[in-house]
Amino acid sequence: MNLFHHKHGYNYNKLNQHYQQQQQDRNCFCTYYKWLLWLSLSLYFFTSFLITNNNNTTAQKTEPTENLVKSHVVPRTLLESSNIASKLKNMKVFIYELPSKYNTDWLTNERCSTHLFASEVAIHRALLTSDLRTFDPNQADFFFVPVYVSCNFSTVNGFPSISHARNLISSAVQLISTHHPFWNRTSGSDHVFVASHDFGACFHNLEDVAMQHGIPETMKNSIVLQTFGVEYQHPCQQVENVVIPPYVSPESVRKTLAKNSPANGRRDIFAFFRGKMEVHPKNISGRFYSKRVRTVIWRKFSGDRRFYLKRHRFAGYQSEIARSVFCLCPLGWAPWSPRLVESVLLGCVPVIISDGIRLPFSSAVRWPDISVRVAERDVGKLGRILERVAATNLTAIQRNLWDPRTRRALMFNEEVQEGDATWHTLVSLSEKLGRSYGRSTVSGELESDT
Repeated sequence: MNLFHHKHGYNYNKLNQHYQQQQQDRNCFCTYYKWLLWLSLSLYFFTSFLITNNNNTTAQKTEPTENLVKSHVVPRTLLESSNIASKLKNMKVFIYELPSKYNTDWLTNERCSTHLFASEVAIHRALLTSDLRTFDPNQADFFFVPVYVSCNFSTVNGFPSISHARNLISSAVQLISTHHPFWNRTSGSDHVFVASHDFGACFHNLEDVAMQHGIPETMKNSIVLQTFGVEYQHPCQQVENVVIPPYVSPESVRKTLAKNSPANGRRDIFAFFRGKMEVHPKNISGRFYSKRVRTVIWRKFSGDRRFYLKRHRFAGYQSEIARSVFCLCPLGWAPWSPRLVESVLLGCVPVIISDGIRLPFSSAVRWPDISVRVAERDVGKLGRILERVAATNLTAIQRNLWDPRTRRALMFNEEVQEGDATWHTLVSLSEKLGRSYGRSTVSGELESDT
């Protein structure tokens, strides 16, 4: 009996072991099959992705417009550009032909069309050949008044003279309001002036005097294109205005770029500034120049090897900008400076030291991505701040600086080019078409009909 049970128990155990072995074999087979199936599917989908992606890439290279239509996706930049082009296409500007004493007579001084205040000349010249110009004032949305008031503002001897500006503008307004009906019908609200000097429409280079004088009554209803702009309330911007860049000669930039190749060249200057720096901030006028900022820079960093600071003029200073990593752009008498534009055009990171400054074309130029802002109170920490930027996001800032759209937006050309400074000025004007007499009249007629 024991032998029987032992014998059959043994056989049962063997069968059980055999069955378990078969189950394990089946499980292994199933597991193997699942892995094989997963691997096959993965390879299939991965190969399909590569083929599809390659086809899309090829199609984009060969037929970009067709692909955009097929996918029904239009890039935002194209939409914005299309909308802007549509606005500008329908906008018309009439340019008054004033006697030469108001504008071209000033050009006998060559500096008038090349110095930092020359945007008034550049905009006038570009508009004269623009497709937006109309010779029929009845079709015009805006009326451009070409009075050059900044030509003698920055003289060779360094003493600014702008005392003639108010009388010159008043005389021009008297002329056009007497001989044409267009000023009087809107009190000048659709008329455009340029004030491309320190405190814009206030017409004085010292802020306290400019604020005291205020904006001339004749211009208070008009549109002023001015280099002055701040983010807080200020008497000198209490007028409809557009902040425009200071003028930098495109030809001088091209020559500098050709000689120095700063996009790929070595920048051996860490922080650069050349310009007026008062050793004693309270100058002969009894005022504190640059709100003491430049004085602090000179006192604190003139002996610092990282800083290349020069107080005297040098005709080839743009070549120094092209060699520099950071270009200091502290305020002077006014918040803005041509260094802002020169730095960007030559690939040097602008270090903006001017509290509350309103920068030109903020919708087109991504100023936070291409510059460093330093509060006036922190100017003594400048070395540490710039070292931190150099160790963190400098490469990204430098890459953004060479975006051709950014550089184009800050440069005035002989003729209007899409995306250049005059073009963006016109875009800004197109946002003020509600001031157009013709459009407001049509709008009023439509409302009365309904």
